[in-house]
Amino acid sequence: MGLSTLSNVRFAGMASCVPKRILHNIDDAAPKIRSERERLVRNIGIQQRRICQEWQTFSDLAFDATGVLLDSLNWQREEIDALIVVTQSPDYLIPATAIILQDRLKLSQATIAFDVNLGCSGYPFGLHILGSMIASGAVKKGLVLVGDRCATLNDPLFSDAGTATALEFDPSAPPMHFDLNSDGSGYKAIMLPVGGHREPFGPQHSIPKRDDDGTLHWPAELILDGPAVLSFSTQQVPPSVRRAMEYAKVTSEDVDFFIFHQANRMINETIRKKLALPAEKVPSTLADFGNTSGASLPVTMTARIAETLAYGSHKLLLGGFGIGLSWGTCILDIENAVFPPLLIS
Repeated sequence: MGLSTLSNVRFAGMASCVPKRILHNIDDAAPKIRSERERLVRNIGIQQRRICQEWQTFSDLAFDATGVLLDSLNWQREEIDALIVVTQSPDYLIPATAIILQDRLKLSQATIAFDVNLGCSGYPFGLHILGSMIASGAVKKGLVLVGDRCATLNDPLFSDAGTATALEFDPSAPPMHFDLNSDGSGYKAIMLPVGGHREPFGPQHSIPKRDDDGTLHWPAELILDGPAVLSFSTQQVPPSVRRAMEYAKVTSEDVDFFIFHQANRMINETIRKKLALPAEKVPSTLADFGNTSGASLPVTMTARIAETLAYGSHKLLLGGFGIGLSWGTCILDIENAVFPPLLIS
């Protein structure tokens, strides 16, 4: 698809929810790896993370965020025409989590509800999918729920979160501009190799292996090729941002805030410096919330600039990148939208 524009779509509001359980990357690390963890934290910039309770799922967080958002907007449940869930942490392999949430949220049976399997890049793609439905006139009000349950006790990178964003049809709304891209040749850089039909889970995947520093790893764990992700992110994201700004006929001075996926400090700082952006225009939540996958854009907006966005008009550039490999940039204007405070569940 590449470059595209959507008209008649208003960004009405957003709510974000994180678990109350906090993990500290240094203080909660085993003593024998604490010095190594301190070095790692200096590089990735993640001091603490949020992790779900054992019984808690991404959809529980998204459910709480959606309820507060609808109440803040004074939207009635029967008004919602579409519910799109963007996650790689579904409640079940089947059915779609969106279908389950349609019932939990007491939305109309006429609500279009489906899942999209995307992670770190998912927020711009989710906005475009729902926005396209609204721009066509088929949908008047809709919700896109984005997030994942991806935190583990040992991995210092990932954190859990669920978010809800409300879009509505408005002929007076300023256009939204997108640059959306995919490159499946790099799919092995971030993947769960076990559990799908290509390699179903078997007894052999329950046997851990110990690496050189004594850490146990399971064959079914997430594979993350750090150097490949760093190279991809820093090579693809800056050109996409420049391309989108040229397409939208805006400059970096015109944009009030640049919100990027919270990958890690090294990646995000490299992107910021390549684009010559001032730090005050590029808010970060890495230190407090880590990498919240597809939820990192709305979590950063909620936790860092919600009070500013709730009043007046502001132009934002949103950049998501990662799994797939895939990357997407969105330029949009937010005016007098609803931003409830960050929810802790």
